[in-house]
Amino acid sequence: MSVQSSASLKRLNHLQCEMSVVYHEMSLSVGQSDSVIQILYTICDSGGESCLLHDICNLTGLPKQTINSAIRKLEQEHILYLESTGSRNKRVILTEKGKQLAAKTAGKVIAAENRIFEEWGSEEAEKFLALNERYLKCLRAELKRLKEETM
Repeated sequence: MSVQSSASLKRLNHLQCEMSVVYHEMSLSVGQSDSVIQILYTICDSGGESCLLHDICNLTGLPKQTINSAIRKLEQEHILYLESTGSRNKRVILTEKGKQLAAKTAGKVIAAENRIFEEWGSEEAEKFLALNERYLKCLRAELKRLKEETM
């Protein structure tokens, strides 16, 4: 069986790979690994001081072991610490040193992304987001169809 990607799909795959490369280079340019930047980014995006470990796992898409390894490293460097929430989950909290690091690293990435949306204007930004949301909704429907086919 030969399945060929459409020209649009090839273009999408290429763009997604290129964006991953650019985000990787951004991480390197601020002196951090991709996983550390994604953790700091998620905390910044959640208010800047703390966030649930569960949310970091869900929002980054990183494997739990990768997150746990990066968090252990950041704990040893006094960048963050974990606090029990009373349930099975934990809250990841930045120290003062961690807040400074997050501002100098993930904060710069967020600022760059915000500049792009500002440059586009609200109409273009909304169109871009709406199409991405629509694609995700359709992709989830295709996932459901695929799961039903394999049952």
